[in-house]
Amino acid sequence: MKLSSLLENTEFICEQGDIDIEIENLVYDSRKVVKGSVFVCISGMIRDGHFFASSAATNGAAAIVVEKDIEPINNVTIIRVKNTREALANMAAVYFGHPARELVTIGITGTKGKTTTTYMVKSILEEAGIKTGLIGTIETIIGNEVIPANNTTPESYVIQEYFRKMVDEGCKCVVMEVSSQGLMMNRVDGFVFDYGVFTNIEPDHIGPTEHKDFDDYLNTKSLLFRKCKVGLLNIDDEHIEDILKGHTCEVETFGIEGESDLRATAIDLHIGDGSLGINFDVEGLINDSFHLNIPGRFTVYNALTAIAICRRLGISTEVMKKSLENVKIKGRLEPVEISSNFTLLIDYAHNAMSLESLLTTLKEYKPKRLVCLFGCGGNRSKLRRYEMGEISSKLADLTIITSDNPRFEKPEDIIDDILIGVKKGKGDYITIVDRKEAIRYSIENAQVGDLIVLAGKGHEDYQEIKGIKYNMDERNLIKKIVEEMEAEGIKII
Repeated sequence: MKLSSLLENTEFICEQGDIDIEIENLVYDSRKVVKGSVFVCISGMIRDGHFFASSAATNGAAAIVVEKDIEPINNVTIIRVKNTREALANMAAVYFGHPARELVTIGITGTKGKTTTTYMVKSILEEAGIKTGLIGTIETIIGNEVIPANNTTPESYVIQEYFRKMVDEGCKCVVMEVSSQGLMMNRVDGFVFDYGVFTNIEPDHIGPTEHKDFDDYLNTKSLLFRKCKVGLLNIDDEHIEDILKGHTCEVETFGIEGESDLRATAIDLHIGDGSLGINFDVEGLINDSFHLNIPGRFTVYNALTAIAICRRLGISTEVMKKSLENVKIKGRLEPVEISSNFTLLIDYAHNAMSLESLLTTLKEYKPKRLVCLFGCGGNRSKLRRYEMGEISSKLADLTIITSDNPRFEKPEDIIDDILIGVKKGKGDYITIVDRKEAIRYSIENAQVGDLIVLAGKGHEDYQEIKGIKYNMDERNLIKKIVEEMEAEGIKII
């Protein structure tokens, strides 16, 4: 297409050259430039694309899009814009033929619950016969293709590329996680969401390379509700008014505590045969009862979010009930059934906030013992280690401290840091460096009525040691442990 067509939704100044030239492709990585490319210079955290403008021209770029001054380059069209990330998003939408216009687009933002809710929505819609794509923290799913995720919300070009593939695969909907980084870096510009969803917000992602403070984090999250047609929001969150400040969308609410369009009542924790779940009623725009085989009060919020979305899409309550009862999310309170006498769960909780929320939720089920197995990542904050150790020791009856992703640190050193926090609590503890052996210990020493949670790895299927990612999936570890115990004649209670 012509460069002028590619720029149709972008404000720009042509500083040099001709906008009516033919463009072969759109790139933002100078290493992918070929003859006839338009190269967009992105100012990144680590690298600035403007430094590679000259090499892009040498490799055959026909046009370069900039937001900063660059060294003079002959025989190349130079386009100046205010924000190259915003320009890339708008250009990518045009380049891929505006695929979002052919999909029902659902964007979910919030500190917690995004991942679980996206899978719930996808499960319900596909139960109803609506082929649905997914973009999130764990993976992108396009038909039968599963692409491991690098970022919760990919770069705008990649989002548009995925949207186009989804349309070509026959998808009618896409549900995606929208991170604060994705909003801040214009990754979801170039289209308008049909539905924007807010789960909750707590202080997170605050630091030198993320948000300067909580207000910045909050304001960034609120941008979604100026980029969607309908906003579905958790009315119980204390920051709801700030999230809605300046919104341009129609608003619908859900919640448990406050007056809302959809409200969960009669919440009842369910436990039996080594499994945990929850029952609740919904009142308002829908009036029915639901059961999920995923524990916790926050599961109700996640389910309410999914119900609110799918009601808007005309899905029957019967389909929603059936799908939610059967849904499982990899690494999010994921049950592993090896005994009816105790409960074994895998969860991704890998920081103090998520671990405290997880263990507080599980304690509500009043297990005989709450056993928490976890480690901490190497080359990361020591404060996280102290905090997680203290939280586990205060809330769990037994803490099993082991390895996570040690990276370039010695696992023993990380465990020593965790122990500083653990010793502040009243719970029992044991250290077992090898994660497989630690899991085996938890199973061999389980008591009737125990609730054991393996925290930190969740959906991850690797362990990173000295720059190498080794295959390690806790589900496979558990299977091998069970097989070994059976071979050794050791019975699981």
